[in-house]
Amino acid sequence: MHHYKIVLPEHLNDYGYLFGGNLLKWIDEIAYIRVSLDLPGRKFVTIGLDQVEFKHQIERGQILCFECEQIRTGTTSVSYHVNVTGERYSQGHETGTTLFETNITFVCLNADGEKSKIDS
Repeated sequence: MHHYKIVLPEHLNDYGYLFGGNLLKWIDEIAYIRVSLDLPGRKFVTIGLDQVEFKHQIERGQILCFECEQIRTGTTSVSYHVNVTGERYSQGHETGTTLFETNITFVCLNADGEKSKIDS
């Protein structure tokens, strides 16, 4: 699944670059949409992201492409790899340069908010 976002002025810090928290929020939202479409009718919550390391500054006006791919399904959890690329030239990076990537994991919950098997 591919999803796109444009970095607007309200997403920036006082140095003019994207707040890292906004990027993490978008990753969480996009991966949640993916798990909801992949495994409908179940309740999922985020339990973790791997290796949160911001490698490149992201400027206003950058169009970000989020690619979300399922990498693991366990008994009660499912993980996705999210790769974020820049789709406009900026900061000397070519279009398609990976700006950020991480794995995100969701756990399936039952009606009582307890871990539940995904296949149930």
